[in-house]
Amino acid sequence: MTPTEDDNAARGERRANLLARLRALAMVSGRDIRLASGRTSDIYFDMKMAMFDPETISLIAEAILDVLRERRAGQIGGLEMGAVPIVGAVVCKSFPESPISGFFVRKAVKAHGTQRKIEGFFDPATTTVLLEDVTTTGGSVMEALQAVRNAGGTATTVLTVVDREEGAGANLAREGVELVSLYTKSDFRD
Repeated sequence: MTPTEDDNAARGERRANLLARLRALAMVSGRDIRLASGRTSDIYFDMKMAMFDPETISLIAEAILDVLRERRAGQIGGLEMGAVPIVGAVVCKSFPESPISGFFVRKAVKAHGTQRKIEGFFDPATTTVLLEDVTTTGGSVMEALQAVRNAGGTATTVLTVVDREEGAGANLAREGVELVSLYTKSDFRD
């Protein structure tokens, strides 16, 4: 189904609202902060408040669902911890219109229980999109990509809420994976 002008206008309004909410709830600026990559930056994205704010997480899930529907994805997953709340919100919001399953990848397998690396609903034959809250170099999501591949699945798309524009796109492209971002660091510059 092709989006109408009204659908596109509503989508644009939701995206502008989400950007404003991310600026208010997730963006930290005015001082240098060390990133997981070891680099420092004067803009940092701490997505925790945004992921647990009802309106913001709902807007994030809607924006992600727009992309997943375009790509005909059947499941979404990502590395713990950053992807988990977003995957949960997307899975919940996808029902009943177009259900999408979700999973997460553990950083380390637990010594007890099922000892799985991938938890949740993962089907290697289903079109998979990997998710990350904030992407810098792509190192974290590469762990999830490797786990999916080791389990016999494929993922050709990584979807990130914010791309810091520090090499993730090129690093993922070398693995045959496209990086799609809802926003880039440049979108947050005044």
